[in-house]
Amino acid sequence: MQRKLFREDHEQFRQSFRQFLEREVKPHQERWNEAGIVDREVWRKAGEAGFLCPWLEPEYGGAGGDFLHSVVVMEELARIYESGLAMPLHSDVVVPYIHEFGNDAQKKRWLPKVASGEAVAAVAMTEPGAGSDLAALSTTAVRDGDFYVLNGSKTFISNGILCDLCVVAAKTDPDPKNAHQGISLFVVEAGTPGFLKGKKLKKMGMASQDTSELVFEDCRVPVAHRLGEEGAGFLQLMKKLQQERLVVAAMAQASAEQVLADTLVYVQERKAFGKPISKFQNTQFKLVECATQIEVGRAFLDRLLTEHVAGEYLVKECSMAKLWQTEMLSKVVDECLQFFGGYGYMLEYPISRAFMDARVQRIYAGTNEIMKVIIAKQLGL
Repeated sequence: MQRKLFREDHEQFRQSFRQFLEREVKPHQERWNEAGIVDREVWRKAGEAGFLCPWLEPEYGGAGGDFLHSVVVMEELARIYESGLAMPLHSDVVVPYIHEFGNDAQKKRWLPKVASGEAVAAVAMTEPGAGSDLAALSTTAVRDGDFYVLNGSKTFISNGILCDLCVVAAKTDPDPKNAHQGISLFVVEAGTPGFLKGKKLKKMGMASQDTSELVFEDCRVPVAHRLGEEGAGFLQLMKKLQQERLVVAAMAQASAEQVLADTLVYVQERKAFGKPISKFQNTQFKLVECATQIEVGRAFLDRLLTEHVAGEYLVKECSMAKLWQTEMLSKVVDECLQFFGGYGYMLEYPISRAFMDARVQRIYAGTNEIMKVIIAKQLGL
Protein backbone atom coordinates (compact mmCIF):
# COMPACT_ATOMS: atom_id res chain seq x y z
CA MET A 1 0.00 0.00 0.00
CA GLN A 2 1.37 3.41 -0.99
CA ARG A 3 1.99 5.59 2.07
CA LYS A 4 0.23 8.97 2.10
CA LEU A 5 3.63 10.56 2.48
CA PHE A 6 4.59 9.75 -1.11
CA ARG A 7 3.17 10.95 -4.42
CA GLU A 8 2.96 8.90 -7.58
CA ASP A 9 6.21 10.38 -8.88
CA HIS A 10 7.97 9.17 -5.73
CA GLU A 11 6.74 5.64 -6.36
CA GLN A 12 7.82 5.76 -10.00
CA PHE A 13 11.22 6.95 -8.80
CA ARG A 14 11.25 4.02 -6.35
CA GLN A 15 10.67 1.49 -9.11
CA SER A 16 13.44 2.97 -11.22
CA PHE A 17 15.89 2.99 -8.33
CA ARG A 18 14.94 -0.55 -7.33
CA GLN A 19 15.78 -1.71 -10.86
CA PHE A 20 19.08 0.18 -10.68
CA LEU A 21 19.98 -1.62 -7.45
CA GLU A 22 19.11 -5.01 -8.90
CA ARG A 23 21.30 -4.32 -11.91
CA GLU A 24 24.22 -2.28 -10.59
CA VAL A 25 24.50 -3.04 -6.86
CA LYS A 26 23.24 -6.44 -5.77
CA PRO A 27 25.57 -8.45 -8.07
CA HIS A 28 28.59 -6.73 -6.50
CA GLN A 29 27.72 -6.62 -2.79
CA GLU A 30 29.76 -9.63 -1.69
CA ARG A 31 32.83 -8.45 -3.57
CA TRP A 32 32.48 -4.93 -2.17
CA ASN A 33 32.20 -6.30 1.37
CA GLU A 34 35.39 -8.27 0.94
CA ALA A 35 37.23 -5.30 -0.61
CA GLY A 36 35.99 -2.83 2.01
CA ILE A 37 34.97 -0.32 -0.66
CA VAL A 38 32.42 0.04 -3.47
CA ASP A 39 33.33 0.53 -7.12
CA ARG A 40 33.91 4.15 -8.08
CA GLU A 41 31.94 3.51 -11.26
CA VAL A 42 28.69 2.88 -9.39
CA TRP A 43 28.69 6.51 -8.24
CA ARG A 44 28.90 7.73 -11.83
CA LYS A 45 26.12 5.40 -12.90
CA ALA A 46 23.91 6.55 -10.03
CA GLY A 47 24.53 10.15 -11.01
CA GLU A 48 23.84 9.55 -14.68
CA ALA A 49 20.53 7.93 -13.74
CA GLY A 50 19.49 10.88 -11.57
CA PHE A 51 19.66 9.12 -8.19
CA LEU A 52 22.23 11.43 -6.55
CA CYS A 53 20.89 14.62 -4.96
CA PRO A 54 17.44 14.08 -6.55
CA TRP A 55 16.16 17.20 -4.76
CA LEU A 56 18.69 19.47 -6.48
CA GLU A 57 17.48 22.07 -8.98
CA PRO A 58 17.90 21.26 -12.68
CA GLU A 59 20.13 24.34 -13.14
CA TYR A 60 22.76 22.48 -11.10
CA GLY A 61 22.21 19.13 -12.77
CA GLY A 62 19.63 17.80 -10.34
CA ALA A 63 16.27 16.21 -11.02
CA GLY A 64 14.25 18.94 -9.33
CA GLY A 65 12.60 16.60 -6.85
CA ASP A 66 12.43 16.90 -3.07
CA PHE A 67 13.81 15.33 0.08
CA LEU A 68 11.24 12.54 -0.12
CA HIS A 69 12.93 11.27 -3.28
CA SER A 70 16.04 10.89 -1.13
CA VAL A 71 14.01 9.02 1.49
CA VAL A 72 13.05 6.56 -1.25
CA VAL A 73 16.77 6.00 -1.90
CA MET A 74 17.36 5.36 1.81
CA GLU A 75 14.51 2.86 2.04
CA GLU A 76 15.52 0.94 -1.05
CA LEU A 77 19.16 0.69 0.03
CA ALA A 78 17.94 -0.73 3.34
CA ARG A 79 15.74 -3.20 1.50
CA ILE A 80 18.82 -4.90 0.02
CA TYR A 81 20.99 -4.44 3.14
CA GLU A 82 23.36 -2.06 1.33
CA SER A 83 25.25 0.11 3.80
CA GLY A 84 28.46 0.67 1.86
CA LEU A 85 27.14 2.82 -0.97
CA ALA A 86 26.74 5.97 1.14
CA MET A 87 24.42 7.88 -1.16
CA PRO A 88 22.36 9.41 1.70
CA LEU A 89 25.53 10.79 3.28
CA HIS A 90 26.60 12.31 -0.02
CA SER A 91 23.22 13.63 -1.16
CA ASP A 92 21.48 14.59 2.05
CA VAL A 93 24.19 15.32 4.63
CA VAL A 94 27.21 16.77 2.80
CA VAL A 95 25.87 18.42 -0.37
CA PRO A 96 23.25 20.51 1.51
CA TYR A 97 26.11 22.46 3.14
CA ILE A 98 27.31 23.56 -0.28
CA HIS A 99 23.78 24.13 -1.54
CA GLU A 100 22.70 26.38 1.34
CA PHE A 101 25.89 28.10 2.41
CA GLY A 102 27.83 28.22 -0.86
CA ASN A 103 27.89 31.32 -3.04
CA ASP A 104 26.94 31.27 -6.73
CA ALA A 105 30.48 30.52 -7.90
CA GLN A 106 30.87 27.66 -5.42
CA LYS A 107 27.53 26.12 -6.33
CA LYS A 108 28.27 26.30 -10.05
CA ARG A 109 31.70 24.75 -9.46
CA TRP A 110 30.67 21.81 -7.29
CA LEU A 111 26.95 21.02 -7.44
CA PRO A 112 26.86 19.70 -11.03
CA LYS A 113 29.75 17.38 -10.18
CA VAL A 114 28.11 15.90 -7.09
CA ALA A 115 24.82 15.44 -8.95
CA SER A 116 26.48 13.64 -11.87
CA GLY A 117 28.62 11.37 -9.71
CA GLU A 118 31.80 12.92 -11.04
CA ALA A 119 32.58 14.00 -7.48
CA VAL A 120 31.90 11.98 -4.31
CA ALA A 121 31.40 14.08 -1.17
CA ALA A 122 32.40 13.57 2.45
CA VAL A 123 32.24 15.67 5.61
CA ALA A 124 35.09 15.82 8.13
CA MET A 125 34.08 16.82 11.62
CA THR A 126 35.17 13.99 13.92
CA GLU A 127 38.75 14.01 15.21
CA PRO A 128 40.75 11.54 17.30
CA GLY A 129 40.09 13.71 20.35
CA ALA A 130 36.76 15.31 19.42
CA GLY A 131 33.58 13.55 18.42
CA SER A 132 30.16 14.84 19.43
CA ASP A 133 31.75 17.89 21.11
CA LEU A 134 32.36 20.07 18.06
CA ALA A 135 33.70 22.93 20.16
CA ALA A 136 36.70 20.74 21.03
CA LEU A 137 38.01 20.64 17.45
CA SER A 138 41.78 20.99 17.16
CA THR A 139 42.16 21.22 13.35
CA THR A 140 43.19 24.79 12.57
CA ALA A 141 42.83 27.05 9.55
CA VAL A 142 45.14 30.06 9.61
CA ARG A 143 44.58 32.87 7.11
CA ASP A 144 47.53 33.59 4.83
CA GLY A 145 46.57 36.12 2.17
CA ASP A 146 44.15 34.51 -0.27
CA PHE A 147 44.53 31.10 1.38
CA TYR A 148 43.90 29.31 4.64
CA VAL A 149 46.54 26.88 5.87
CA LEU A 150 44.88 23.79 7.38
CA ASN A 151 46.61 21.53 9.89
CA GLY A 152 45.10 18.66 11.81
CA SER A 153 43.57 15.22 11.43
CA LYS A 154 40.10 13.73 11.14
CA THR A 155 38.95 10.18 11.71
CA PHE A 156 36.00 7.85 11.04
CA ILE A 157 35.29 9.72 7.78
CA SER A 158 32.79 7.87 5.58
CA ASN A 159 33.55 8.13 1.84
CA GLY A 160 37.02 9.11 3.02
CA ILE A 161 38.93 7.13 0.40
CA LEU A 162 36.66 7.84 -2.56
CA CYS A 163 35.84 11.46 -1.80
CA ASP A 164 36.65 14.17 -4.34
CA LEU A 165 35.22 16.95 -2.19
CA CYS A 166 35.35 17.14 1.59
CA VAL A 167 33.56 19.69 3.77
CA VAL A 168 36.04 20.25 6.59
CA ALA A 169 35.35 21.89 9.95
CA ALA A 170 38.38 23.77 11.30
CA LYS A 171 39.11 26.44 13.89
CA THR A 172 39.80 29.87 12.47
CA ASP A 173 39.92 31.41 15.95
CA PRO A 174 41.92 29.35 18.47
CA ASP A 175 40.72 31.38 21.47
CA PRO A 176 38.82 28.93 23.72
CA LYS A 177 36.48 31.75 24.72
CA ASN A 178 35.25 31.84 21.13
CA ALA A 179 34.78 28.08 20.77
CA HIS A 180 31.39 28.36 19.09
CA GLN A 181 32.25 31.42 17.01
CA GLY A 182 35.69 30.23 15.96
CA ILE A 183 34.80 27.34 13.61
CA SER A 184 34.59 27.68 9.83
CA LEU A 185 33.72 25.25 7.04
CA PHE A 186 35.89 24.69 3.98
CA VAL A 187 35.47 22.61 0.84
CA VAL A 188 38.76 20.83 0.22
CA GLU A 189 39.27 19.13 -3.13
CA ALA A 190 41.08 15.81 -3.43
CA GLY A 191 44.55 16.33 -4.83
CA THR A 192 45.13 19.57 -2.95
CA PRO A 193 48.76 19.50 -1.67
CA GLY A 194 48.78 18.67 2.03
CA PHE A 195 45.40 16.87 1.93
CA LEU A 196 46.30 13.27 2.71
CA LYS A 197 43.97 10.30 2.83
CA GLY A 198 45.05 7.89 5.54
CA LYS A 199 44.45 4.20 5.91
CA LYS A 200 41.08 2.63 5.29
CA LEU A 201 39.74 1.67 8.70
CA LYS A 202 38.53 -1.86 9.46
CA LYS A 203 35.13 -1.81 11.08
CA MET A 204 32.78 -4.22 12.82
CA GLY A 205 29.98 -3.43 10.39
CA MET A 206 29.27 -1.49 7.19
CA ALA A 207 32.01 -3.56 5.62
CA SER A 208 31.95 -2.02 2.14
CA GLN A 209 31.80 1.61 3.24
CA ASP A 210 35.21 3.25 2.85
CA THR A 211 35.89 4.85 6.22
CA SER A 212 39.27 6.45 6.69
CA GLU A 213 41.49 8.93 8.46
CA LEU A 214 42.18 12.28 6.77
CA VAL A 215 45.23 14.40 7.47
CA PHE A 216 45.93 18.05 6.67
CA GLU A 217 49.57 19.10 6.65
CA ASP A 218 50.05 22.77 5.72
CA CYS A 219 47.18 22.29 3.28
CA ARG A 220 46.59 25.55 1.46
CA VAL A 221 42.89 26.05 0.73
CA PRO A 222 41.74 29.15 -1.19
CA VAL A 223 39.66 31.64 0.76
CA ALA A 224 37.17 31.20 -2.09
CA HIS A 225 36.57 27.65 -0.82
CA ARG A 226 35.28 28.77 2.59
CA LEU A 227 31.55 28.25 2.99
CA GLY A 228 29.89 31.40 4.27
CA GLU A 229 31.50 33.85 6.64
CA GLU A 230 34.51 33.07 8.79
CA GLY A 231 33.38 31.80 12.17
CA ALA A 232 29.93 30.74 10.97
CA GLY A 233 30.76 27.02 10.90
CA PHE A 234 29.26 26.01 14.23
CA LEU A 235 25.87 27.52 13.43
CA GLN A 236 26.00 26.02 9.93
CA LEU A 237 26.63 22.57 11.39
CA MET A 238 23.86 22.96 13.94
CA LYS A 239 21.43 24.04 11.23
CA LYS A 240 22.07 20.94 9.14
CA LEU A 241 22.22 18.36 11.91
CA GLN A 242 18.40 18.23 12.04
CA GLN A 243 18.33 16.64 8.59
CA GLU A 244 21.36 14.44 9.26
CA ARG A 245 19.66 12.90 12.28
CA LEU A 246 16.44 12.48 10.37
CA VAL A 247 18.42 10.61 7.68
CA VAL A 248 19.80 8.23 10.31
CA ALA A 249 16.33 7.69 11.76
CA ALA A 250 14.82 6.99 8.32
CA MET A 251 17.48 4.43 7.48
CA ALA A 252 17.14 2.75 10.87
CA GLN A 253 13.37 2.53 10.43
CA ALA A 254 13.65 1.05 6.94
CA SER A 255 16.28 -1.44 8.11
CA ALA A 256 14.07 -2.63 10.96
CA GLU A 257 11.15 -3.11 8.57
CA GLN A 258 13.23 -5.22 6.18
CA VAL A 259 14.69 -7.34 8.96
CA LEU A 260 11.20 -8.09 10.28
CA ALA A 261 9.87 -8.89 6.80
CA ASP A 262 12.66 -11.39 6.18
CA THR A 263 12.26 -12.93 9.62
CA LEU A 264 8.52 -13.44 9.14
CA VAL A 265 9.29 -15.44 5.99
CA TYR A 266 12.03 -17.44 7.67
CA VAL A 267 10.05 -18.51 10.76
CA GLN A 268 7.31 -19.90 8.56
CA GLU A 269 9.80 -22.01 6.61
CA ARG A 270 12.04 -23.16 9.48
CA LYS A 271 10.71 -26.17 11.37
CA ALA A 272 11.37 -27.48 14.85
CA PHE A 273 9.68 -30.40 16.57
CA GLY A 274 7.63 -31.07 13.47
CA LYS A 275 6.12 -27.64 12.90
CA PRO A 276 7.16 -24.19 11.69
CA ILE A 277 8.71 -22.15 14.48
CA SER A 278 6.16 -19.44 13.65
CA LYS A 279 3.58 -21.63 15.40
CA PHE A 280 5.30 -21.36 18.78
CA GLN A 281 3.78 -18.75 21.05
CA ASN A 282 7.21 -17.35 21.99
CA THR A 283 7.95 -16.66 18.33
CA GLN A 284 4.59 -15.00 17.83
CA PHE A 285 4.84 -12.81 20.93
CA LYS A 286 8.40 -11.65 20.19
CA LEU A 287 7.62 -10.79 16.58
CA VAL A 288 4.38 -9.04 17.56
CA GLU A 289 6.41 -6.83 19.89
CA CYS A 290 8.86 -6.07 17.08
CA ALA A 291 6.06 -5.32 14.62
CA THR A 292 4.36 -3.00 17.09
CA GLN A 293 7.55 -1.03 17.74
CA ILE A 294 8.08 -0.72 14.00
CA GLU A 295 4.55 0.54 13.37
CA VAL A 296 4.87 3.13 16.13
CA GLY A 297 8.21 4.24 14.71
CA ARG A 298 6.82 4.54 11.20
CA ALA A 299 3.93 6.76 12.29
CA PHE A 300 6.26 9.12 14.16
CA LEU A 301 8.85 9.21 11.40
CA ASP A 302 6.39 9.86 8.58
CA ARG A 303 4.98 12.79 10.53
CA LEU A 304 8.47 14.24 10.93
CA LEU A 305 9.33 13.72 7.28
CA THR A 306 6.20 15.61 6.25
CA GLU A 307 6.95 18.47 8.64
CA HIS A 308 10.63 18.58 7.69
CA VAL A 309 9.81 18.90 3.98
CA ALA A 310 7.46 21.74 4.94
CA GLY A 311 10.43 23.54 6.53
CA GLU A 312 9.49 23.20 10.19
CA TYR A 313 12.00 23.50 13.07
CA LEU A 314 12.31 19.98 14.49
CA VAL A 315 15.57 19.82 16.42
CA LYS A 316 13.92 18.19 19.43
CA GLU A 317 11.78 15.79 17.41
CA CYS A 318 14.58 14.72 15.04
CA SER A 319 16.86 14.11 18.00
CA MET A 320 14.09 11.98 19.50
CA ALA A 321 13.72 10.07 16.23
CA LYS A 322 17.45 9.42 15.94
CA LEU A 323 17.43 8.18 19.54
CA TRP A 324 14.26 6.09 19.34
CA GLN A 325 14.60 4.62 15.85
CA THR A 326 18.20 3.50 16.33
CA GLU A 327 17.46 1.95 19.73
CA MET A 328 14.42 0.24 18.23
CA LEU A 329 16.46 -1.11 15.32
CA SER A 330 19.01 -2.64 17.68
CA LYS A 331 16.28 -4.37 19.68
CA VAL A 332 14.44 -5.64 16.60
CA VAL A 333 17.50 -7.02 14.82
CA ASP A 334 18.70 -8.72 18.01
CA GLU A 335 15.32 -10.39 18.60
CA CYS A 336 15.01 -11.43 14.95
CA LEU A 337 18.52 -12.82 14.66
CA GLN A 338 17.73 -15.23 17.50
CA PHE A 339 15.11 -16.97 15.35
CA PHE A 340 17.73 -17.80 12.73
CA GLY A 341 19.73 -19.78 15.28
CA GLY A 342 23.25 -20.61 14.11
CA TYR A 343 22.47 -19.35 10.63
CA GLY A 344 21.96 -15.88 12.06
CA TYR A 345 25.62 -15.88 13.05
CA MET A 346 26.80 -16.62 9.51
CA LEU A 347 27.89 -13.68 7.37
CA GLU A 348 26.19 -15.12 4.29
CA TYR A 349 22.83 -14.35 5.93
CA PRO A 350 21.77 -10.68 5.63
CA ILE A 351 20.48 -10.71 9.22
CA SER A 352 24.07 -11.06 10.41
CA ARG A 353 25.20 -8.00 8.45
CA ALA A 354 22.16 -6.08 9.65
CA PHE A 355 23.10 -6.86 13.25
CA MET A 356 26.63 -5.50 12.80
CA ASP A 357 25.50 -2.48 10.80
CA ALA A 358 22.92 -1.53 13.43
CA ARG A 359 25.36 -0.89 16.26
CA VAL A 360 26.95 2.25 14.84
CA GLN A 361 23.57 3.93 14.31
CA ARG A 362 23.53 4.76 18.02
CA ILE A 363 26.98 6.36 17.75
CA TYR A 364 27.32 8.50 14.64
CA ALA A 365 25.52 11.76 13.84
CA GLY A 366 25.85 12.46 17.56
CA THR A 367 25.70 9.65 20.09
CA ASN A 368 22.35 8.77 21.59
CA GLU A 369 23.58 10.18 24.89
CA ILE A 370 24.10 13.52 23.13
CA MET A 371 20.58 13.22 21.71
CA LYS A 372 19.29 13.04 25.28
CA VAL A 373 21.25 16.17 26.22
CA ILE A 374 19.79 18.04 23.23
CA ILE A 375 16.25 16.87 23.98
CA ALA A 376 16.62 17.84 27.64
CA LYS A 377 17.66 21.38 26.65
CA GLN A 378 14.73 21.60 24.23
CA LEU A 379 12.45 20.63 27.10
CA GLY A 380 13.85 23.49 29.16
CA LEU A 381 15.71 21.28 31.60
